[in-house]
Amino acid sequence: MKLYNTLTKSVDEILPQTAGKVKMYTCGPTVYDYAHVGHWFTYVRADLLVRALKANDLEPTWVMNITDVGHLVSDADDGEDKLEKGARREGKTAWEVAEFYAKDFLHEMRQLNITQPTHIVKATDHIAEQITLIQTLETKGYTYVIDDGIYYDTSKFERYADFAQLDLDEQQAGARVSFNQQKRNASDFALWKFSPKDSQRDMEWDSPWGKGFPGWHIECSAMSMKYLGDTLDIHTGGIDHVPVHHTNEIAQSEAATGKQFSRHWMHSNHVLVDGDKISKSLGNGIRLTDLVEQGISPAAFRMLVLESHYRSQSKFSLNGAQAAQARLKDLYAMAALRYQPRAHANDGTTFSFHDVKAEVTALLAEDLNTPGVVAYLSDVSKQIQAVLLWHKSLPHFETMLSDLDELLGLNLSKVADITAGQKQLITERETARGSKDWGQADKLRDELLSQNIELRDTEQGVIWSYR
Repeated sequence: MKLYNTLTKSVDEILPQTAGKVKMYTCGPTVYDYAHVGHWFTYVRADLLVRALKANDLEPTWVMNITDVGHLVSDADDGEDKLEKGARREGKTAWEVAEFYAKDFLHEMRQLNITQPTHIVKATDHIAEQITLIQTLETKGYTYVIDDGIYYDTSKFERYADFAQLDLDEQQAGARVSFNQQKRNASDFALWKFSPKDSQRDMEWDSPWGKGFPGWHIECSAMSMKYLGDTLDIHTGGIDHVPVHHTNEIAQSEAATGKQFSRHWMHSNHVLVDGDKISKSLGNGIRLTDLVEQGISPAAFRMLVLESHYRSQSKFSLNGAQAAQARLKDLYAMAALRYQPRAHANDGTTFSFHDVKAEVTALLAEDLNTPGVVAYLSDVSKQIQAVLLWHKSLPHFETMLSDLDELLGLNLSKVADITAGQKQLITERETARGSKDWGQADKLRDELLSQNIELRDTEQGVIWSYR
């Protein structure tokens, strides 16, 4: 299986350290607010990678973190902790805010049919591991102390700029982060922040350096290495993490262990609304709940993600989501044929049902070519709905639907049959049509439409699908 590697800037074969086993880590949410659709593009794509790995005989151990402390509003080392900001906004403690939004995130993960990671880990449950990692860096001479915390000296790590191809001279002039005059280099970052002397934080811990809380970057290194070892096979996240968060993860992890931190890096590109990246600060952070209220199902959102390649900038719009829902509806109409096999239908397709799994697996194995998958399935659906389903092909068709669900998570095999009462209305309509009672036939069609059942008349008889 091949995937673009941010580290090498090329599409590389995934070659795990242990044959058939993949150690994979995904940067999860900071739970100070609701996740928006830009976040969900990234997590659905990570889920698609997990599904593709399994289909290509690579079993992943997947770890996702939940950042519930230490992520400052600037994404660097100044400003307020996002959890503290959320607590002030809502009149709650930071612990209450973290618990509420973590539960909401996990609920929406289930709505989107995202595979349950092997481990979902919280930063606040791993403070000891983070302190131990900082002590290792301290022992090796990579840290120094200033008024507000323990910092990593990036000048001690010669490869610091390589991953993101950073211009450190430009950073030193203050281009990327507001420069703290006590820092030795503009790119240096906090490993441990001291608690303010004049106030008490909701979240703070004792440490060898005094009471405080961990920096955002140290959390991911400590948790990923605890569950996956010193070297990961794949690390995933949003492309916005490349210049700061992931660069810092590499620096601190490799300085501590002397080993490569991750062999492969997969980054999901930005999602744009009206030309701007989705963000809460711009007020365009559309939620999954907002889409559901507009009649867009979570499964349709998955289809929308499939339509774009993870390395391309995606443009989000309600019209685009509605179009994705229409394409999903077409696949559901195909899936509904499992309840309507025909004794006299002939298999006039240019593929076998077994071919479908193999073709989709091959497309996913080529750098997660999900737009290619969508185009291919559109053709499959068109062919099957044109010739209908031969009753002897039914077991193979149902296997195909289950295979597609494992690969894509669209729940095609869970499309339900209509009720006995609705089937009776279809039978009565056929009787009315046979008697040329067109008024009654139209009335029965309208009654079914009111129940969200559409009918299509064919030479093989009437075919129903969900509206």
